[in-house]
Amino acid sequence: MKTRGPMETERSRPTLARLAPERSLRRLELKVTRRLDGLLHGEHMGLLPGPGTELAEARVYQPGDDVRHMDWAVTARTTTPHVRDPIADHELEAWALVDLSASMDFGTAELEKRDLAVAALAAVGFLTIRLGDRVGAYVLNQGTVSRRPARPGKAPMYAMLQSIMDAERTPAQPTGPDLAGAITMLARGQTRRGLRVVISDFLDTNPRTGTAPEGLPAWERPLRRLATRHQVLAVEVIDPRELDLPDVGLVQMADPETGAVREIMLSPRVRTAYARAAAAQRTRTRDALRRCGAQHLVLRTDRDWILDVARFALRQRRVTGRAAGARA
Repeated sequence: MKTRGPMETERSRPTLARLAPERSLRRLELKVTRRLDGLLHGEHMGLLPGPGTELAEARVYQPGDDVRHMDWAVTARTTTPHVRDPIADHELEAWALVDLSASMDFGTAELEKRDLAVAALAAVGFLTIRLGDRVGAYVLNQGTVSRRPARPGKAPMYAMLQSIMDAERTPAQPTGPDLAGAITMLARGQTRRGLRVVISDFLDTNPRTGTAPEGLPAWERPLRRLATRHQVLAVEVIDPRELDLPDVGLVQMADPETGAVREIMLSPRVRTAYARAAAAQRTRTRDALRRCGAQHLVLRTDRDWILDVARFALRQRRVTGRAAGARA
C-alpha cells in the first residue's frame, strides 16, 4: 500500500553511478557451490570431486588410463584405443530475474524498491563477472517479460543496468505473467547450469494466482524447480512502511497492483494488526525460500545495502570454506 499526503514531494531518481558502486564491491565475490556447464575460459571451476566434467580432445590410450573415459567412436574409426580426459568446467553464466511490477514502484526512505532492485543486479554483476563470465537478465515489467542477453564485460552490463533503470513503470492491474510465470520462463529459457538470482519483493502480484492450492505462494513451486538445477539467490527488497505504519491518523492509501484507493484511520489497533500481518507474510516468504533451497538476501530501502551485500558475501565465503574443509 502506498500512502499519499499533501506534503509528499517527488524524490529525485538516483544515478547509475550511485546504484553501481564498482569500487566498493571490487574486493567481494559471490561463491558458486553448484556444478556449472560451460566451455569458456573464466575463473570459476566446477566443484564436483575429480578433474571435471567437460571432455578434452581424444588421445591414444595409455596403460593405467580409466577405461570409463574410452572414446569408442574414435577407437572404431582408427582401430586404436583412444580416451578423452575430462577437464574442469570454467564458465559462470549468471542470470537474474528483476521484478519491476507495480509493487516495486514504492519507497519511503532513501530509494524506491525498483532502484534498489537495480542496485542488487549491479552487485550481482560485479561480484560474479570475471574473465569469460557473463551476466544476463529477465525483466518482469508491465505484464511482460523481456530478456537482456548475457554478455561478458562491464560495458554491456552497464548498458543493461541503464536500460532497466529507464524502464517505464507498470500500471495497475497488468495483464500477463506474474512472478511465478516469470520464474518459469527463466527456467525454460536458460538450462545451462549456473547462478540464478531472483530480485523481487515476493509479494503476491496476482490476486487470483497469488496462492497455490496447498496454501503456498504461487512462485514457490517454479522456484523450487529452478533450484534443483541451479544455484539460486533470492534477493528480497522491502521498505520499512511495508512492515509497520506511522502514527499519523487519517491517511489515503493506494494499492499499486490494483489501483484501489482507500482512506484508513491508523489507530493503534489498526497499526498493530498491520504489523502482525506483515511479520506473518515475511515469515511465509522466508520459510518458502528455505524450502526451495535458495539463499536469501534481504535488502531494505532504509539501510546501507552495500553493507548488507558485503556481510552476505563474507558470510557465504565462511560457509563455503567450512563446506570445503568438510569435503577434504
